[in-house]
Amino acid sequence: MAHGKHIYRVSVQWTGNKGSGTSGYREYGRDHLIRAGAKPDIPGSADPAFRGDAARWNPEDLLVAATSACHKLWYLHLCADAGVRVLSYMDDAVGAMADDPAGGRFTDIVLRPRVTIAAGGDAELAARLHHAAHEKCYIANSVNFPIRCEPVIDIESAVEPAER
Repeated sequence: MAHGKHIYRVSVQWTGNKGSGTSGYREYGRDHLIRAGAKPDIPGSADPAFRGDAARWNPEDLLVAATSACHKLWYLHLCADAGVRVLSYMDDAVGAMADDPAGGRFTDIVLRPRVTIAAGGDAELAARLHHAAHEKCYIANSVNFPIRCEPVIDIESAVEPAER
């Protein structure tokens, strides 16, 4: 694994000028495009509570997604190293944000990964590796609010798909 300083370059281009710029709070759109090299653009906006477009990603969505994805990547790495064969992984993560006159902030993120491991696998080890993944996650190590993980570990059924 590479060690040292890693640089990430992203551009965010505001596309919400409706003709008069920011002449008033209700006069401009919150839409933007997030770009990073040759990767597909991410259409962004504000949360609908802040006059954004619900069909686009908002910064809060992206923070929860980044947290979930970082945890998953570390978890899969640790499982591979430990001989736990993961067959599927689905996380229904939820982030909570408090908004008050002094400013908004995330209060917590709860990760709820549902993991299926191969038949005969060690479900207890698979569950414990979530703690280790959390300890290594770059995003979790960078935020100032709690991130909890409530994993569910399933073991692959011995029944062949054709027999179901």
